[in-house]
Amino acid sequence: CRAGLVPPGSSREQLLYAKKLYDSAFHPDSGEKMNLIGRMSFQVPGGMALTGCMLQFYRTVPAVVFWQWVNQSFNAIVNYTNRNAASPISLRQIGVAYVMATGTALATAVGLNLYTKRAPPLLARWVPFAAVAAANCVNIPMMRQQEIINGVTVTDEDNNELGRSRVSLRMGVQVGARCALRAGLWGGPDLFFLHLVILPIIMERLEKFPFMQRIRVLHGPLQVLLCGGFLLFMVPAACALFPQRCSLALADLELELRESIVAKHGDKVPYVYFNKGL
Repeated sequence: CRAGLVPPGSSREQLLYAKKLYDSAFHPDSGEKMNLIGRMSFQVPGGMALTGCMLQFYRTVPAVVFWQWVNQSFNAIVNYTNRNAASPISLRQIGVAYVMATGTALATAVGLNLYTKRAPPLLARWVPFAAVAAANCVNIPMMRQQEIINGVTVTDEDNNELGRSRVSLRMGVQVGARCALRAGLWGGPDLFFLHLVILPIIMERLEKFPFMQRIRVLHGPLQVLLCGGFLLFMVPAACALFPQRCSLALADLELELRESIVAKHGDKVPYVYFNKGL
């Protein structure tokens, strides 16, 4: 469409659908095709399987360790895939973020798993939530550290690059705070916290019924389906609450960059925009 090579007879609806597919699969900064696991379109099938398994296999330490490791590996892929690609991160930084987040999740999960051996069954079911929440406090800031520390590339409304904001505390806080809020609301890039808080309560009640005790083999698939039901509605809601493209008033930028933009564009750029990632 941009090159003027639209196939004859293409409707507006077809073009918009093609754009939707393109936007879902290609990174807005680099234009590179994103890996399948890291895309938002994979969050429902991937998230429901991981959440269901974490909620089902929480009783033994080896099971807790394995599923928390798988989940944090998934989180790391999603965070990296949806980062602001204009702020490069080295392989070493990725490795450190992954190791620290995974270590935090495993330490929290194993520690709480041992602690809740004598606690009510419901508390033991909430161990995955505590582990995921603790890991997200490490995973997201570490994986996005270049954006928080060095700032991000800012553009005007038409995506024309205006410069790079490196000193603006407001922008760094905005990026970090939105990621942190999303982590608390969503439980991470693949989990809405309702899965890990409410589903254990639901399963605890359901498992007391005689028919549930007769079909124990189906408890796992049932939890996966329930997780899918939550994710089907909550992943789009969480993405919509925190848009990928954010705006910042020109007056809130650092002085040097603000003066540079005013010198080139006058008062035509009251707001600047940046990609915070998902």
